[in-house]
Amino acid sequence: MTALAKARNTPARAGRNLGIGVKAATVIWLGAMVALDGGFAAPGRTAVGLKGLGRAKGTVDNSAGANGDLTVEIDRGVYLFDNAGADLITNADIGNDAYMVDDQTVARTNGGSTRSVAGKVHEVTSSGVWIEF
Repeated sequence: MTALAKARNTPARAGRNLGIGVKAATVIWLGAMVALDGGFAAPGRTAVGLKGLGRAKGTVDNSAGANGDLTVEIDRGVYLFDNAGADLITNADIGNDAYMVDDQTVARTNGGSTRSVAGKVHEVTSSGVWIEF
């Protein structure tokens, strides 16, 4: 490609949602924390090498499918998840990474290098932890 020689109307997106193919033999539930696992969407869980993507906009059942047979729509933003009782996130952790325990729970630490980052701690309340993706 060469540099522009005239004005260009460059396509744009707000960046608040995306669609990713779902990992084989996987169900992602509406409202679940979704992670990128080897290039495909999967529920958040305790594992290394995952990347937190956001919250599932709907349930997708790819339990009988291959990688990418179905697509899940994911919302990015700030969402409320449960706070892991044994590894509680507190107000002192605001702005720090939160780590995936499962598809609805986050923890303060990486669990001895067994958990992947979900996103950033945005706020901590009695209802749970607001995570920014």
